[in-house]
Amino acid sequence: MIRYLMKSMKLQSHTSREYKGTKYQKFWIVIPNKIIEKLKWKTGEKLETEIKDDKLIIEKD
Repeated sequence: MIRYLMKSMKLQSHTSREYKGTKYQKFWIVIPNKIIEKLKWKTGEKLETEIKDDKLIIEKD
């Protein structure tokens, strides 16, 4: 685990569309460059997600 790189991140969203009075939102989290570099992730790579003990786990596919 790379605890020394952990920083606060903010959950962001916007309304992608409205249909019959229902708003549909898209959500994202911006991950700091230093973390992406440490993980050696590249733009466009597939990532797998898992929820464990109320935590979101993201891993390279």
